[in-house]
Amino acid sequence: MNTSCGISIVIPAYNESARLGPTLDRVLAFVRRQAWEAEVIVVDDGSRDRTADLVKDCARGNPIVRLVQNPENRGKGYSVRNGVLHAQGAIVLFTDADLSSPIEEAPKLFDALEAGADVAIGSRWARSELQTQRQSVGRQVMGRTFNLLLRILLGLDFKDTQCGFKAFRRGAAKALFPLQRVEGWGFDPELLFLARRAGFKVAEVPVVWAHDEGSRIHPLADGSKMLLEVLRIRWYALTGKYGDMPAGHSQGALAQNPRSRT
Repeated sequence: MNTSCGISIVIPAYNESARLGPTLDRVLAFVRRQAWEAEVIVVDDGSRDRTADLVKDCARGNPIVRLVQNPENRGKGYSVRNGVLHAQGAIVLFTDADLSSPIEEAPKLFDALEAGADVAIGSRWARSELQTQRQSVGRQVMGRTFNLLLRILLGLDFKDTQCGFKAFRRGAAKALFPLQRVEGWGFDPELLFLARRAGFKVAEVPVVWAHDEGSRIHPLADGSKMLLEVLRIRWYALTGKYGDMPAGHSQGALAQNPRSRT
């Protein structure tokens, strides 16, 4: 995985042909305005619609866009890991296809990395007033309950682990993602658990966020799956399934700004 660009933006996508076009337009326009040396990797998770064709069409006119295809539908966790392991950037950001956190919020995460963090996670609840459209009360209760369980079972003291907007230094990404075993929605707390266990510095960053009514997460069904995945994480840790963890460390400010083309 050679570093040939400053920033890799990974977007997992499953049957996203309706939303992905505007998302790519917005991401590419922002990359151009910021003059970033970047690549945009869309991971097609076995879509049955035109998601892959749409990305291929976009890539013809935008050489920084790349398509990575999963062998079949495997889940968001698998998709993000697959995209990150194909990434070549000094910084790796993954974001949801609906841009619930706008791409314009990415510099907040990058600033946290430049200030010394190894991992920067977008947070909906660090400053809840930044939410422009909140979830239903039922979803909020489920989310708070899940967060409490993460504190108890995994010792994660973050206000928000599930925001689909996270950035990693390349070294942290290379160390953590090969260890990831959860392929579903529970991959976020797994990565944070592994990061903390390895000694990487994690910064929680307040970001603008809006709930998308088209979200595919079903609170009851997916919530139950996520709980089982969290229990699996604890079991993997207790039984040594993660092996010897790499020694993480905060690397201080980046030697040079990886965002600029110059």
